Amino acid sequence: MTARVPRSSFWAPLERDEALQEIMDDPDCDLGLLHATYAQFGILNDLLSGWSRAWREVLLPAARRALRDRGHVTMLDVGCGGGDLPRRFAAWANRDGVPLTITAIDPDARALAYARSRPTPPGVRYEPWHTRDLAQRGETFDLVVSNHVLHHVASEELPTFLNETVALTREVALHSDLFRTRLALPAFWLFSLPFQGSLLREDGRRSIHRAWTPRDLEPHLPPRVRANRRGRFRLWVTFDAREDAAS
Repeated sequence: MTARVPRSSFWAPLERDEALQEIMDDPDCDLGLLHATYAQFGILNDLLSGWSRAWREVLLPAARRALRDRGHVTMLDVGCGGGDLPRRFAAWANRDGVPLTITAIDPDARALAYARSRPTPPGVRYEPWHTRDLAQRGETFDLVVSNHVLHHVASEELPTFLNETVALTREVALHSDLFRTRLALPAFWLFSLPFQGSLLREDGRRSIHRAWTPRDLEPHLPPRVRANRRGRFRLWVTFDAREDAAS
């Protein structure tokens, strides 16, 4: 399955193509390829996603504040996919002496089935919920995170999604995603050469075309939600509830 790639000069800005759909979002895509993609995501996230930095610089300090104030720490992982990030967060929290309970949600039953088939650390659970379900129930979590979810969200749905995650956050929300740039296309093509036998290479290319920049996001951001480039190829969208309260 091949989609048309917008033609333009290498040096011209890469325009966002929201109409370009990822193969793994097709409910009829090959299940074996999908499972291989989930497995390779774990490796790719280890190498490129920058979550170890996010844990160290943003999430761990917020977790320690929550632990001091409430005696426990909760995290919501939105769009958990194959569940590699909840497993990683659980390991980091255990290493750093933080008693962390993680609720990992994904509306895709295929993702949850795969995640539940992997060894699950204590304190991690997978649920088929949407953020709107949790927000409507008035639930809150100390930490709210998502990885490579924002580029799946349509422009008209983005403010609602971000407002829901703000409502769910007691401390910090951090959405990490790709930063759309033309250089990311050849860089990803080269880096992903070893990742064969899955949807990762083709869907990764499509993800870059769907990804946001801070300028794209500006009209859609709720108050006090910030979008910043992190490094060459990463985008962080953050909300700090304590900063909001102080203001």
